[in-house]
Amino acid sequence: IDSIPYDDKSTYEMLSRGLSTGVFQFESVGMKNALRKLGPDNVHDIIALGALYRPGPMDNIPTFIACKHGIQEVDYLHPLLEPILKFTYGVIVYQEQVMEIARVLSGYSLGAADLLRRAMGKKVKSEMDAQEEIFVSGAVKNNVPANQAKSIFTTVAKFAGYGFNKAHASAYGVISYQTAYLKANFPTEFLVASLNLEIDNSDKMSIFLQEAKMFNIEIISPDINKSQGLFS
Repeated sequence: IDSIPYDDKSTYEMLSRGLSTGVFQFESVGMKNALRKLGPDNVHDIIALGALYRPGPMDNIPTFIACKHGIQEVDYLHPLLEPILKFTYGVIVYQEQVMEIARVLSGYSLGAADLLRRAMGKKVKSEMDAQEEIFVSGAVKNNVPANQAKSIFTTVAKFAGYGFNKAHASAYGVISYQTAYLKANFPTEFLVASLNLEIDNSDKMSIFLQEAKMFNIEIISPDINKSQGLFS
């Protein structure tokens, strides 16, 4: 599994059609709708969608999709931040992006940037006021106008409150891609394995059997001469 390509066209086409039953993280109706609208074509999209699909960050999914498709102009807040926000179309999705913004724009050390991230997560006013002062003065030294730096701080603070850990999101996103790749390229084997995994759950079995029909896989009824103890 570690040697599969991460640019497999059939995998992204399948996900873009919302055919993600059995795919790790992407089985819910809402997630399937998001996949159809997004039309993911790279692993960064999959990682970000997994991180965004939860209460709070979900509100940013329409912006993420609109910016990906060029319906809405991507706002990087400042030219220095484009490399940090490029893969998420200007949307701050990850805690690591918050830390990197502070480092690049305001000269924070990584340790200080982590303290900023924590302060933004807790939203204690005294801590936030102190951090804003450090952030703005650091940005001004970097030739960023004070008003723009304040505006960026406010935007970053709004996202940081529920930003996801990118390392965690990436590990989950890779597993999502791997399961999607197996389903797209080996649908019969994938569905056999899924059916055997859910053999005690008739509702899930029924869903997977419907899925097999959608993939034009022939299903043989129970037969004393052909059937085995498990799906095969």
